[in-house]
Amino acid sequence: MSIKSIAAKFFAKKIYRTTQLWAKNPIATQRNVFEDLIRQAKKTQFGIDHHFDQIKTFEDFSNNVPVRDYEDLKSYIDKVVKGEENILWKGKPLYFAKTSGTTSGAKYIPLTKESMPFHIEAARNAILHYIHETGNADFVDGKMIFLQGSPILEEKNSIKLGRLSGIVAHFVPKYLQKNRMPSWETNCIEDWETKVNAIVEETFDQNMTVISGIPSWVQMYFEKLHQKGGKPVCEIFKNFNLFIYGGVNYEPYRAKFENLIGRKVDSIELFPASEGFFAYQDSQKEKGMLLLLNSGIFYEFIKSDEFYKENPIRLIIGEVELGVNYVLIISTNAGLWGYNIGDTIQFTSLKPYRVIVSGRIKHYISAFGEHVIGKEVESALQEAIIGTTIEINEFTVAPQITPEEGLPYHEWFIEFENEPEFLDAFEEALDNAMRKQNMYYEDLIVGNVLRKVVITKVVKNGFQDYMKSIGKLGGQNKIPRLSNDRNIVGALKMK
Repeated sequence: MSIKSIAAKFFAKKIYRTTQLWAKNPIATQRNVFEDLIRQAKKTQFGIDHHFDQIKTFEDFSNNVPVRDYEDLKSYIDKVVKGEENILWKGKPLYFAKTSGTTSGAKYIPLTKESMPFHIEAARNAILHYIHETGNADFVDGKMIFLQGSPILEEKNSIKLGRLSGIVAHFVPKYLQKNRMPSWETNCIEDWETKVNAIVEETFDQNMTVISGIPSWVQMYFEKLHQKGGKPVCEIFKNFNLFIYGGVNYEPYRAKFENLIGRKVDSIELFPASEGFFAYQDSQKEKGMLLLLNSGIFYEFIKSDEFYKENPIRLIIGEVELGVNYVLIISTNAGLWGYNIGDTIQFTSLKPYRVIVSGRIKHYISAFGEHVIGKEVESALQEAIIGTTIEINEFTVAPQITPEEGLPYHEWFIEFENEPEFLDAFEEALDNAMRKQNMYYEDLIVGNVLRKVVITKVVKNGFQDYMKSIGKLGGQNKIPRLSNDRNIVGALKMK
């Protein structure tokens, strides 16, 4: 055992104990975060406009600060982008994380000197919790790869900006610099396909032990490794034993990944976003990710089926239930207040508070009142392929409201790696699984409002080609699992 792995185990034990202190006192921890946020932002323009000096309780806060999304907060963010100080948070941000926008084009999410450390510490602590639980620290001596955006940053009114993953690349600890791959030069390549090819060449003969990234893009990397080496990834990287991912559910990719890798490997799920690092998987034995209650973020939760009501009830830690779909609302030490990040979550544990990401509040199918969410389609697909040889590369689901004949239906657009022998039988299994997942969908099928699902096969690399066509290939971009319209699927190439 190396000195580095011994040190990692010692540090892991220390971090685990620190985590337990706040995880076992969730209500007090969140109250302290709330009070600190209000105190530090009292003299900002937002704090003055919303009477922070009069806020003593969460009820005061919810009365003064409405739930907003980026568009609603944009008038304040625009002032920050122009270089004005003390608008949403004291002083100026260190960075802007630039993300894809909706109606307003690019979005600029502030990162402050108070918020930035938590992005780094959370990713580190996820690995340390894994080490503490499993005792496995040998991987720290090998090479680690993080598939991410370019670290080249622009500048806007003296504030640097770039993709979050590119910004984070500037904060890799010194003790990881020698282990980290790809090289800085390769990481700076903008074109994703060119970049992945360069990463393959650079890493092919290395002792890779940890690989991290969004599953769909890591899959592309694995496929190119297999093409070059003609053998499974585990034979190319004999000591590869840990996959770290975030952004999408890994389960639909698991069978394909294990086939590409050649064996099972441990995995750690993360829940990062430009707006904050919200949770990470702290245990290989328990379902869900530990919600980070001590990271400068105050959380609120609104039941998703009540979200679009005029005055939905805003809940806090201590008021939530298991298995309910909530819209996640945050207030942060980067100056986001009552901010709807768009993700929905469900709690899998209340002691400690663990969550899973169940979908996006804007990504659902409710053409007939069924309100199907991302978690449900992912779980249904996973159930339908259990015990089969079917492998899925990518998929999305959309309603077909006006078919040429027959009843409307949910259409599944699937890119298969290994197709079902009998497509009709797979459609039947998938439909049955969906009926178990969503009782409203079940009612619509039984009531002859909808007919069973229809699967449309997408050509090989069809989803990658689509993402490339809209300029979102690679990085943190991902295919929505479902939508209430057919805008995406209209651009896919079918078999």
